[in-house]
Amino acid sequence: MKNIVKSNITAVILAGGRATRLQGQDKGLMLFKNKPLITYVSNAIHQDVHSIWVSANRNIDLYQEFGEVISDELPDFQGPLAGISAVLKKINTQYLLIVPCDGPYISKILVERLAHEMTKNQATLCVASENNHLHPTFALIDVAVENSLNQYLDSGQRKLGKFFKDNNAIEVDFSDHPALFVNLNSSVDFKTSD
Repeated sequence: MKNIVKSNITAVILAGGRATRLQGQDKGLMLFKNKPLITYVSNAIHQDVHSIWVSANRNIDLYQEFGEVISDELPDFQGPLAGISAVLKKINTQYLLIVPCDGPYISKILVERLAHEMTKNQATLCVASENNHLHPTFALIDVAVENSLNQYLDSGQRKLGKFFKDNNAIEVDFSDHPALFVNLNSSVDFKTSD
């Protein structure tokens, strides 16, 4: 199996949630060190992918600065899988990199290691883990999983981590890079991280 190259990876930044722990504020657009949080994610991955999409259900105009915006086809904020499914219908690369909008310390190692393990294991799903803890919003998937994902959604399932486990995803260890998974979920996080 040949190496996965930049021209064959599309990225989706997940920014479509309700942000209930932030009183409904749009997390990806909240300022962290004077820049919208999504800026850090976009800057970290843009050199390693062909194009970037943003899965967002509000503030569409503002998110267009960071990539092609797509909204869920399913109503009522049904989770990241709904956004991933919508993007899979639109892209023409073989692989989709999945990253959250609230990971300001994502780095190049994420794409490199996921792509390496995908190739080495001839896998269709690779998901990041750290000290045996799955981080399902950090993943690389082959578009071949689209039918399985749609069947999973049609059955009423919504849990991203369960989808990866049920479909034998390769867990890729990033225990040596714990900062990758620092995310900001509350107003206190934003204040203490400055």
